[in-house]
Amino acid sequence: MNRLKKYSLLVGVMLVFFACKKDLDIRNPNLPTPESAATEDGIISLAQGGVYVNGFRDLKYGDGIYGLFWSGAMGFHEMLADVVQAEAANGFINQISTPDYVILDNGTKILNPNAPNTQKELVRQVNLNANRGANFLYYEWAYMYSMISACNSILEIGEKVEFANDGDSKKATLQAWAYFWKGYAYARIGSIYYAGLITNSSGTTNGDYVTKEQIIAESNSMLDKAASAISSVSNTTAYNDVLGRLIPSFNQVGKGGILTQDMWKRNINTLKARNILVNTTVTEMSPAQWQSILTLTNDGIKANDKIFTGRTNATGDFLSSSGGTVSLKAQAALAGGNTYKLSERWVMEFKDGDKRKENNVLQTQTWIGNSDRGNSFNTRFTLINGSNHMPGVIIYSSSTDGEYELYIAGSYEENELMKAEALMYTGSVDQGLASVDAVRVFQGAGLPAVSGTGLTLAQAKEELRRERRVAIAFLGLSFYDARRLGIINPLAQGGGRKGVIVVAPTTGVVNTNAQIEYGALDYWDVPDNELAYNPPSAGSAPVKNPK
Repeated sequence: MNRLKKYSLLVGVMLVFFACKKDLDIRNPNLPTPESAATEDGIISLAQGGVYVNGFRDLKYGDGIYGLFWSGAMGFHEMLADVVQAEAANGFINQISTPDYVILDNGTKILNPNAPNTQKELVRQVNLNANRGANFLYYEWAYMYSMISACNSILEIGEKVEFANDGDSKKATLQAWAYFWKGYAYARIGSIYYAGLITNSSGTTNGDYVTKEQIIAESNSMLDKAASAISSVSNTTAYNDVLGRLIPSFNQVGKGGILTQDMWKRNINTLKARNILVNTTVTEMSPAQWQSILTLTNDGIKANDKIFTGRTNATGDFLSSSGGTVSLKAQAALAGGNTYKLSERWVMEFKDGDKRKENNVLQTQTWIGNSDRGNSFNTRFTLINGSNHMPGVIIYSSSTDGEYELYIAGSYEENELMKAEALMYTGSVDQGLASVDAVRVFQGAGLPAVSGTGLTLAQAKEELRRERRVAIAFLGLSFYDARRLGIINPLAQGGGRKGVIVVAPTTGVVNTNAQIEYGALDYWDVPDNELAYNPPSAGSAPVKNPK
């Protein structure tokens, strides 16, 4: 199918703004209703739109700068992780990307010029329902609960559908789809918010907020249900038919396509491994957790597996070619020429001779933004539109329809790097480095192997840290690493960054031994856009991070 279906726009009611304790009246005489979705074609249209539209594209509030999921909500993650930064003031994005302070080579300390002057204070000041879409905490929450509500509708209506031929396998495939994306959505909620809600029926909510740990447990439960549904499929032809109609045709190219049942279950294992890794600091990880990650990633996404991807097309049905992703908003002819500015700290992660940098990153004249907007966002670099077309080398950004491939859920690279880390922390350092090498080969980096070179554990972990920054950038994963590695902690406690490049405000002097204290909050408070209409019930978990 060439266009995303619109059924989802009606049934995927967001909890935010519409929270109440009873079923919502979601019928509209001018739009398709859930009743009209109670056919095979109808439920598949609903299931496709419920994910791709409700979950990733359309919300009540937002604008072209930050309103979309893959360019906005995920952009917040990449800004907090110092992969990109911003000067524009829309939705406070210039302040999101500003660290608490920077120390230049000469010892000059430059504080955050914005008021309030710390990241934590910013979260509390901005998190007001009155701010509507200017509350950056709102977006990820609203998108993911919109997806969850749509998936609940899929499961409910799917029970009423009479499928033509091989109905049990078609129904199981549809259930797997709904459970998988519910698991995905709960994972995103539990990995960034201090508390959340568990909802299992469409158009309803509750005030029983639970801890982020319980939300991650619910994510794993949904992913397990998805795997069970996949295993129950007995007719492969019916399975392929339904999944082929659920995934838009323009996303069924390259690494995207119809996943076999085993491929889909391996994708699930990768997401479950992520749930462990990104929600536990490295200092708190137990041997059992490392072993669980190793077990999951050993049966996770393989190099030749199909995965869930996104592509742009001429009509922008899912992603706009002009700015539907973080990387598309970080490309320009000159540094500083687009919404997101490529961070000097991200560019410095590339090792000498890395073809990924040669193919994708351009050094231009130094861009210096308004000093009252930031203390570290000046840059000499930008992403190249469409790359330099080096054969076999990954492309980070392209405005040509369909050229850039966005990883929506897990990927081989992410799985292999999680495996690498688990191997390193369980005593198999060189095996872990071999996985790092494998990812570099997969992306066409052209770098010499680091396995077999006698690196220490500390050196191996640094190779891994840099590779994760480079290989899975722009996907809304980078902040998780900054959090779990302690980089968001104060410099005095071993956090922050030292020995990094900073282009000084006003003067444009390139500092090569600067220090940065980021000061970001590890998990966000529940958005006030939700709390204003759905206050916590008695016995709810705390909705505000005590830090």
